[in-house]
Order: sequence, then structure tokens, then C-alpha cells
Amino acid sequence: MTDIKDFTGIEEVHSLVKKAKNAQEKLALFSQKQIDAIVHAMEKAGLEAAEHLARLACGETGMGRVESKIAKNKFAVKNVCDSLRNLKTCGVLRYDEKQNCYEIAEPVGVIAAVVPTTNPTSTALFKALISLKSRNSIVFAPHPKAIRCTSEAAKIMKDAAIKAGAPDGCIECIQNVSLTVTQELMKHPDVDLILATGGPGLVEAAYKSGKPALGVGQGNSPAYIDRSANVAHAVRCLVESQTFDFGTICSSEQSVIVDLPAKDKVLQEFQRLKAYLLSPQEVEKVSHVVIQNNRMNADIVGQPAYQIARKAGLEIPIDTSVLLAPLKGVGEDYPLSKEKLCPVLAFYEAKGWEEACKICMELLSFEGMGHTLVVHATNPEVIMEFGLQKNVSRIIVNAPSAQGGVGLATGLVPSMTLGCGTFGKNITTDNISAHHLFNVKRVAAISKDFPLWGKDRTMNPAMSKLEISEENLPSVKQNKEEAKIHPFQQTENPQVKKAQEETKGSNVWAVNSYHVPSFKEKIRQIRWP
Repeated sequence: MTDIKDFTGIEEVHSLVKKAKNAQEKLALFSQKQIDAIVHAMEKAGLEAAEHLARLACGETGMGRVESKIAKNKFAVKNVCDSLRNLKTCGVLRYDEKQNCYEIAEPVGVIAAVVPTTNPTSTALFKALISLKSRNSIVFAPHPKAIRCTSEAAKIMKDAAIKAGAPDGCIECIQNVSLTVTQELMKHPDVDLILATGGPGLVEAAYKSGKPALGVGQGNSPAYIDRSANVAHAVRCLVESQTFDFGTICSSEQSVIVDLPAKDKVLQEFQRLKAYLLSPQEVEKVSHVVIQNNRMNADIVGQPAYQIARKAGLEIPIDTSVLLAPLKGVGEDYPLSKEKLCPVLAFYEAKGWEEACKICMELLSFEGMGHTLVVHATNPEVIMEFGLQKNVSRIIVNAPSAQGGVGLATGLVPSMTLGCGTFGKNITTDNISAHHLFNVKRVAAISKDFPLWGKDRTMNPAMSKLEISEENLPSVKQNKEEAKIHPFQQTENPQVKKAQEETKGSNVWAVNSYHVPSFKEKIRQIRWP
């Protein structure tokens, strides 16, 4: 039943989606040059606001570290824009000469974007950039605990986009947000696609909305340290990953499985980097604080190790980097084998990589199937065994997983939304980016070797050519002295003339009411075969 306070938010949803739809219809006619200029302006504004937004996010949510959020904001702008720099998202994308087929980009429309409280500004910056790059408008549904910082990120992107020529309404953010309001946004008839980054409940709601949705699965990434690993490097990666915004990135390691011959050295390195090894009694105390009602306790997400220990009644040094929790099994009886999103690592030992594989699969089957797995090894056979056997979308090798999974420390596509494939009930294993946010239309002619209906009948070769034929038109006299008229030519009118001027020099075709090009010059700009 809808709460009375939600009606304001629902009314706001309908107003913002209407604005976004009008804006997107205008964006659809923009050229690649215009879009790239808008994205460049957004990039500049986002980088300038990185620290401001990081401080705002930490202050509002109480999660993470300012310096890490600055780095995440810069990554979500600079690295993402670098990856988009040469991506073509307007007009004709490519021509396959062998198949005699053109591919043409078409935006998806209005995007509804759900933003998590763990990464409230970096995710908003990232989603705004990839949406505008692909000529879509976007409406954000922030987390109720991060409305101010997400709204500020959206406003900064919107102001920069409009100043660079984008239409008003291209980027909007709901202020009166709640679960009911977010669901109303996802189900709105004018929303064309949902970008869902958040908890399992919201992602499931996105899938049930009846709209195409790019969602993410739950992370519970295990990390294996093999006997062949550079142990000092491996442990440094784990600590750096855990202390990077205190584990709030979904690809961060949640457990470490150590090959028995490397165990002593691994523990020495953890101790050197100020990790704290919990006793069995301390593991039980921390478990009750970190996992409550069989779910991750939101109050410990993105908190430093000493604060988590203090909540559990333990006194440990304030500069403790990570809590290590030795466990004997996986499942409901071992709560810390679940996803935690804080600097607490379940600790397992294994007799060889085969047993480590088994433990990793148990962890992933319990939670996190399809997301991310980490391998620290120098033996290529061990690395490939993990790559071949694990149902995950990302296998991070000898790198910190928080930074590696999103593409900051690896060559993966820079993204703040990580797909888990069908393993994790998602549509893709990719790191989501702008190339997922436009449709690709194909213009293809009949094949030259296609046998027409009669055996003795031969095909006119001209029928297989992708070109605009100007011959044999009923309205055109076949007189070489007369100027040929293009079949799509329309009678002269002010609207067509205005469209010609607005799209001059672009790959976007002005269209008439029948959705066909309204003037011949644009058609002839394309190099038809």
C-alpha cells in the first residue's frame, strides 16, 4: 500500500520522466561532434568536483574514506571518459563490405538509474557520462541515505551538459525518494531501460518491472594465494583493496584462501601490514556484529577495522588495517563467509590449488556466483585452471580486486556497474559502459547468390546493392537532360530547412513524419557501395 508521503515522490517521478523524454528526443538528433563536446564538458566539471563530492558523500553516508572516494570519483570520470573517447555512438557505426550490411546506432531512450549508498557520487558521475555519450537522458533514483550527494553529482553533470548544448531534462534526480518511488520510476511507461546498481532486492525489482534492465549480482569475491605467489605482493594487494574506501566496492575480496606451504609467510606479511588475526571467540563476536538476521549489517559497511572490532567489544589498535577471521567451513553456520563490504576477511587454508578451487566454488555458490575471483600465483597452469573452472565474470590475477574489478588496476573496461552473467542471473558478464546503451540497427540488402523463387529466374544485380536508386520512379521522367529527383526528396517547407541547418555537418539525418530522411544531401554524404 502506498504511503501518503510517497505521493509527492511519485508526482516528481512523472514530472522528471516527462522532461527526460522531451530532452532525449532532442538528443537523438545530435551529431557525434555535439555529443563528444557535451561529454568533454561533463568530464571537466566532474574532475573539478571530485573532492567536493567525496567529502559530501562521506559526510552524508558515514561510509568510506574521503581520499578513496576522491580517487573513485576521478576514476569514474577520467578513466571512463578515456575509454569512451573514440567510441562512435551516432549515425553509421560501420559497414561490412563482405556481408553488404550497414550498422547504425540508435539510442535506447530514457534510462532509470538506481544508485547505491556505497558509491553514491562515483556511480552517478559514471552513469551520467555513459548515458549522454549514447544520446540517452537519465533519471536517478538515489539511495535514501545519499540523496544530497547523489543529487549534487547529478546537478554538476547536468549543468555542464546544458552549458555545452544539451537540452534541459537530460539529467534529472529524484529528491523525494523511497522504495515505492524508485519502483514507480522503474515501471514508468516512458522509461526504456533500467541501470540497476544496488542490493539484491532492488536489482530483483528492476527485473520484475517489465523493462529491459542491466543489473548486477551480489559480490562475495574469494582470493586464492598459491604457493607460487609473490606473497608480499599478494598480501599488499589484499590490504590495499580492503582499505580502499573500507571495502565498499562490490568486487573487493571477502575471503582469502591460502595454500598451506605459503600460510606462515602470508600471516607474517599480514601482521607486518597491521592486520589483526581473530581468535575463535573473537570470530564469533565479530560475526554477530557484521551479519545480523542473516544479512550484512548496514552499520558496519565502509567502516574501519577498529570500529567494527569496537562494536564487537574488542579493543584493538586504531591503525589496524584488516580483521582476519579463520573459518573451518562455508554457509549459514559461518556468517563471515558471506559478503561483508568492510575490511573483514574470512581466512581459509587449503592443501594445494585443487582444494582451494573447491573452497572458492563453495563460497561462490553460497553467495557471489558470477561476480569476481582473485588468483595470486606465478604458475600459469594454476591461473588457467582457475580461469577455466570458475563461473565468474572476472578473474583478477595478481592485483587488488576492488581496484581491479572496476578496471582501475587492470585492463578491464572502466565501470562502476559490473555484470555477473547468467551465473549471477544477469544478462551480461561485461563491465557496463556506453556501448551497452544504444541499439544497433542493420541495413542489409538481398544476397547476390540468393536463389529467387523460380529456378530459371535470375536476379537483377542492382537489387543487392545498398544504394538509393533514382531510376524507374513513377514521378520522374527518364530524361537525361532533366535533373534527377531523389525518391526521399520532400516538398520545400520551413521545418525541413531548419532541420537541414541544425544537422549540417553531422551524421544525423533529419526525418519527416514518415521517419525517412527529408532531404537528399544527407543521404549522399554516406558512401554507399
